[in-house]
Amino acid sequence: MRKTIIAGNWKMNKTAAEAKAFIEEFKPLVAGIDSVEIVLCPVFTALTSAVEAAAGSNVKIGAQNIHWAENGAYTGEISAAMLKETGIDYVIIGHSERRQYFGETDETVNQRLNAALAADLIPMVCIGELLEEREGGKTESVLDTQLKGGLAGISKDDMAGIVVAYEPVWAIGTGKTATPEMAEDTHAYIRKVLTEMFDAETAEKVRIQYGGSMKGANSAELVAQADIDGGLVGGAALEPASFAELITNAC
Repeated sequence: MRKTIIAGNWKMNKTAAEAKAFIEEFKPLVAGIDSVEIVLCPVFTALTSAVEAAAGSNVKIGAQNIHWAENGAYTGEISAAMLKETGIDYVIIGHSERRQYFGETDETVNQRLNAALAADLIPMVCIGELLEEREGGKTESVLDTQLKGGLAGISKDDMAGIVVAYEPVWAIGTGKTATPEMAEDTHAYIRKVLTEMFDAETAEKVRIQYGGSMKGANSAELVAQADIDGGLVGGAALEPASFAELITNAC
C-alpha cells in the first residue's frame, strides 16, 4: 500500500523567520496525522530554521533543487552534502519552473537525481507537458521522454525511494483545469511507462504526486484516484490553515 505524500513547494517565498513562524502554527493543525507523509520545501536560506522548527513533529523538510557536483565553480548552486548537513530529507528535482526559466533538461534532472540518491535524500522528480503539447496530442510522448531521460540508469531498488510528481503545466495559470479523471488517466499512463521501464512490482511501489493546483476543495477527490498518491502543492501551501485543510481532507 502506497502512503500518500503531500509536499508544499514554497517556491521563492518566506524568509527563515517566516518559515519558522509558519511551521509553529502549522504543527498543531496536522498533529496526529500519520496516514499522510507531510513535507515542506522552503528556500535554501530557510532550510536550517525549518528543520529546527519541525523537529519532533510529523512534518518533514525538503529542498527545491540540488546540483550534481560535490563542489566547484557553480555560482548560485548547492550540493547534496550541503543540503544533507541542514538535516532535510527530501528534494524537488526538475520542477517545471526550473525547466522553463533555468534550462533544466532530462539529462541534468538525471544527474541531480543521482546526486540526491547518493546522499540518501528522497527525490521528488517532476515531469509534465506544456499547453501546446497537450493540445497537440503529445502528452504521452513528452512524459515518456521525460521519464526515460530523467530515470536513465536508475535501478529497481533506487526506484522504490523515488517519488514522481506529475505537473500538468498546461493547467497552471492558464484557466484550464484537469478533472480528477483526467489526472488519473495521466497518472495511470505514467505507471504504465514505469512498468515497461522496470516491472509491475516496481511500478506499483512508486508514489506519483499530482502537481496541478491541488487545494482543500479537491484534494480528497484527487487522492481517491487509484494512481494518484498525493500532491506537490504550490499556492495552497503558503498559509498554514489552508495547507492543513488540504492535508486533512486527503486523509
